[in-house]
Amino acid sequence: MRFHRYGLALGTALFATVPPAFADNYTLTLFHTNDLHGRTDQYPYLITTLNEAQERFGEGLLLDAGDIFTGTLYFTEFQGQDALEFMNLMGYDAFVPGNHEFDLGDPEQGHQALAAFFAGAEFPILGANLDFSAGPEFADMLGDSVSAEPQAWALYDGMIVEHNGEPIGIFGLSTQDSETISSPGHVTISDYRQAAEAMVASFEEQGVNKIIALTHLGYDSDPSVGNDLLLAEHVEGIDIIIGGHSHTQVSPPRLLSESRAGEKLLSPTVIGQAGEYGQHLGVMQVTFDENGVVVDASGELLAADDREADADAAKRLESYTAEIETLRDTQVGAKVISTLPNPRHGRGDERSVRANETALGNLIADAQLHAAQQVAPDTVMAIQNSGGIREAIESGDVSVGDLIAVQPFGNRLTLLDVTGAELLETFEIALANAPGEGGGFLQVSAGVELIYDSGEPSGERVVSLSVAQEGAMQAIDPERTYTIATNNFTAAGGDGHTVLGAAYEDGRNTIVGNTDWEMLRDYMVERKEVFYQVEGRITDVAQEGVVPEDVAQEAS
Repeated sequence: MRFHRYGLALGTALFATVPPAFADNYTLTLFHTNDLHGRTDQYPYLITTLNEAQERFGEGLLLDAGDIFTGTLYFTEFQGQDALEFMNLMGYDAFVPGNHEFDLGDPEQGHQALAAFFAGAEFPILGANLDFSAGPEFADMLGDSVSAEPQAWALYDGMIVEHNGEPIGIFGLSTQDSETISSPGHVTISDYRQAAEAMVASFEEQGVNKIIALTHLGYDSDPSVGNDLLLAEHVEGIDIIIGGHSHTQVSPPRLLSESRAGEKLLSPTVIGQAGEYGQHLGVMQVTFDENGVVVDASGELLAADDREADADAAKRLESYTAEIETLRDTQVGAKVISTLPNPRHGRGDERSVRANETALGNLIADAQLHAAQQVAPDTVMAIQNSGGIREAIESGDVSVGDLIAVQPFGNRLTLLDVTGAELLETFEIALANAPGEGGGFLQVSAGVELIYDSGEPSGERVVSLSVAQEGAMQAIDPERTYTIATNNFTAAGGDGHTVLGAAYEDGRNTIVGNTDWEMLRDYMVERKEVFYQVEGRITDVAQEGVVPEDVAQEAS
């Protein structure tokens, strides 16, 4: 993020002259939020909750652990500027970008919306494992690695702030998952543990022994990319972790003093996270001894919805809400005849959009293929990552809000030229978690027939992949090159699609520019009345009871 990458060569310790720590124990109060995801209408309730918490617990630092972007019409319309007004009003002390902050990354334009969000922030942005230096839109925001006088809107690895006479070190970490589940582009993300170790060393060199990691890693998320529990276990010297990403309610805060193997840690670490969508404000009070070692921790999650909305904030919200209600309620001129569900495991559904063909997935893929063939008639199929399908569409007249809720990321149509071998490998990647869920599971357009066996080892599951050409189903030829359509996120390797990403980097892509929900709108409007169902485009022989050999023989 900065020129002094981890702050190891800053010269004289910033707090070398700080007198010895108080003989009495010192208690630090923190307030925290995470994963608002465009729920701007929660801020009036959060403000009331914060005011009450400050009266009850005293003054403290206010931190946000990322993912302000993406998820509602507020974000679609205002791209974070609405949330920023309320964050500034609340007086946040620091923010770490989450993976969804990179959702609007554009291959040509970079991160204009994110740069505008940073530029308007009245608080510093932290990210020790984020490097923004290759993005010209961030050039004027790059600060030193560690600052004892952090400026609003500036980008730092970490900062040192004074609270009740004590220096507190705070640094940010963001998940490397962003490389596959978002669009960071020229923003690079390094190893979280190496960054954390360097930051702890830097703070300790400067006489700071109370250290907070503000993270968007997830409480207990995928260990291959890191999480808060692993961070606490493997990096000594972090006293507090305020987290996000996994949407976990950690209440009360967890005081971790032993590793998973039962070994005592040299120093304990307190971990907190406040759930999701601004439903709670996290409160944490951590007590340190004279050596800066955590000796006690307490806290809770205060339910924002149990409070009345702050009157001034509610008034500020009105103009934003009026604009999105107008947009939300605009009828597009199409009617859904039968509800298009968006099932997920864990909601009582045996099938899942992330593991099975769905009617809605079929509709979205068909809309993409239709748009693609207007500019490239030889496009043979469209594929849609299931992680990008977020909501169902109920029967009846369809509004703009309905469609944006389904596809809230604003991805653009992209054409890719891939070999048949690459296409087959892409579907192996898509099926890696089957019959379990995976955001990279691909919904396919009409004229595609995918038959696979989830009982086989990952990487060996595709039984046959055929596409309609010249009036007949033809098996994909590994040696032939095909033009396919998808969204720019998946095309660039999102949701684990590294084969497509390699083709994209190789220059075999054309960004057409149609926005995903607008393609869906236009396709539905052209049909006026929309009826879709599961058609057997995707079949798992292990689940359907079909004998693979018979299927393969039929496919040939």
